[in-house]
Amino acid sequence: MRPLLVRLHRWFGLGIAAFLFLAGITGAVIAWDHELDSALNPSFYDANTPGTPLAPLELARRLEAADPRATVSFMPLAVEPGHTFQVRVSPRLDPQTKQPYALDYNQVALDPVTGAVQGRRMWGAPSLARLNLIPFLYQLHYTLFLPTKMGIDFSVWTMGVVGMVWLLDGFIAIVLAFPNLKSWRKSLAFRVKRGGYALTFDLHRSGGVWLWGLLTVMALTSVSMNLGTQVVRPVVSVFSTLAPDAFRSVAPEGALAPADEAAARDRIVADATEAGRRAGISAPPGGMFAVPSLGYVGVGYYAAGKDHGDAGLGNPWLIMDAHTGKVLAKQIPGEGSAGDIFIQAQFPLHSGRIAGLPGRIAVSFVGVMVAVLSVTGVLIWLKKARARRKAAAKPAKKASAVRTSERATG
Repeated sequence: MRPLLVRLHRWFGLGIAAFLFLAGITGAVIAWDHELDSALNPSFYDANTPGTPLAPLELARRLEAADPRATVSFMPLAVEPGHTFQVRVSPRLDPQTKQPYALDYNQVALDPVTGAVQGRRMWGAPSLARLNLIPFLYQLHYTLFLPTKMGIDFSVWTMGVVGMVWLLDGFIAIVLAFPNLKSWRKSLAFRVKRGGYALTFDLHRSGGVWLWGLLTVMALTSVSMNLGTQVVRPVVSVFSTLAPDAFRSVAPEGALAPADEAAARDRIVADATEAGRRAGISAPPGGMFAVPSLGYVGVGYYAAGKDHGDAGLGNPWLIMDAHTGKVLAKQIPGEGSAGDIFIQAQFPLHSGRIAGLPGRIAVSFVGVMVAVLSVTGVLIWLKKARARRKAAAKPAKKASAVRTSERATG
């Protein structure tokens, strides 16, 4: 049995090593995406104009009036003091071609006092420029920039399958790490003084053992982040009743006409506080996204600047019909069945935000170690592969020498 597990661990590890190396390094960085992005791009984040900020809806209206090709798809509902007002935009349809306008940006930073544009960028564009670096790494982390072909999102399926293989390989690795009860201390030790291959081997084996629990969580949540609908929800539903996915189960009245978008946004914002109170939400409305083509709007409840959620299971959301303001679905952290809470915990666990600042530090460290485990695994394989080739060459060399001797004496 052990030889089979060794082979499986070897080939599973080699098959996913490159993917895990990239995911680990980028994950360690994007655990601090907001802090790093703002440090690299202060002009995109810092607002210094003195005065009273304009209302969020007014800022959105001014932006859309300045460029009628764009519509605001996500906007904060409060202005964070000292910060720009950052919105996401989507292209409107060109009435002539019936195709979306070609926009060279999808995120805009506005001065909250004047409404002036301080910066624009294509969030997630493959670019190492300072303005694009952190969004690029974020996009690389979960998509690898793989395409969608024939209706198949290869980024989602690739990273989801990698997560499943990683999860299975983790259980194989922990079995291999403890071949017997007598050697358990070796599986936890690091031969630092010996260095070289011995330390490389210990970093891979003992490092994986010490971090096995966290690595298992990261592997499981990686599957959830990519194949939540296709794999995780169906599996969890076998063990626990699940409420419909708030972001995929809505049934609005149809697409919202462009001329009605601003009025619908005003109506939703005006009722957002009361809608939250009726749903038992105490936090203020903090952000809103709109999907006019499907006729619904989502409102998140959190304080200004807390859109990611600082700790726990994240922020509550209400999904509303853009035509009527009726609440179509809701996602309230901590509410629902055990399965619902398990699903809610996946992103907070994956990002470390479930445990606040310590959790993010842990996730960043684990990301680095995932890269280390990937590299050390490949190095161990290379060394053993060379040893196997040398061992295989010795009999052949010996046989050749015998043949030569026989010819010489014959």
